[in-house]
Amino acid sequence: MGSKTKVRVPCVPAVPCWVSLMAHDLDRAQAFYGPLLGWDFEPAPDRLGPYVRAVVGDGIEVAGLSMNTTQWQGPVVWTTYFGTEDVAAVAARVRERGGTMAVGPLAFEAGRLGLAADPAGAVFGFWEAESGRPLFHRTPGAPVWIELRTPDPFAAALFYGEVFAWDGRPVEHFEARYEHERVVLRAEGHDVAALAKGEPGRASWEVFFSVTDTEAVAEEAVRLGGEMVREPHDTPYGRVAQLRDAEGGRFSVIRQTENRT
Repeated sequence: MGSKTKVRVPCVPAVPCWVSLMAHDLDRAQAFYGPLLGWDFEPAPDRLGPYVRAVVGDGIEVAGLSMNTTQWQGPVVWTTYFGTEDVAAVAARVRERGGTMAVGPLAFEAGRLGLAADPAGAVFGFWEAESGRPLFHRTPGAPVWIELRTPDPFAAALFYGEVFAWDGRPVEHFEARYEHERVVLRAEGHDVAALAKGEPGRASWEVFFSVTDTEAVAEEAVRLGGEMVREPHDTPYGRVAQLRDAEGGRFSVIRQTENRT
């Protein structure tokens, strides 16, 4: 376990602000992600089971890892959490607009949260906590981009826009911008997420972690027992590799293009 002073990054309403992995084996998850992304781990209060926070750099908290202790063992997945000013209001709007509430709202020491699925089945969370800047950093090992792959990104944008009240927010803090067949979310002067067209019948949020060498990290993931889903390739946002961890959890790594903000 690391002993660095933790630097918590509060949630910004309406945009992704935290990511968390639900693993089958927490020790195995730490043994994979620790050396891969340079993470240290700090114990944290249990939520739905044993839970730790990953930290990088000067103790910046970048992700949560928990272990499923229920009898139902679903797939290992990364979940994206949006910031919100009111968990209860978001939960109500999820139901009103055709989504499904799975968990919560629940209260924890770090705030209140809920888990839901959008009408296309993509799972996401929302977290009511102290306001602040987005989670994303260029620090290696930190989440730097989130992407929803969904059959209809514009229908998804209507759903999330209504659930998180995108309209009417000051453009200097938040903007949803349409670019060809995707919707890009911009927060505090940075592009942080996109809603893009994906495979028919399948919708999911994917987390991209910042790295300095995409090829080296992809090779290390395989050495640690993971899988390379798609080999390193260039995108408008940087050089990306799509990976699975040692328990099948899907994520991506990216060496960002220097002139992207």
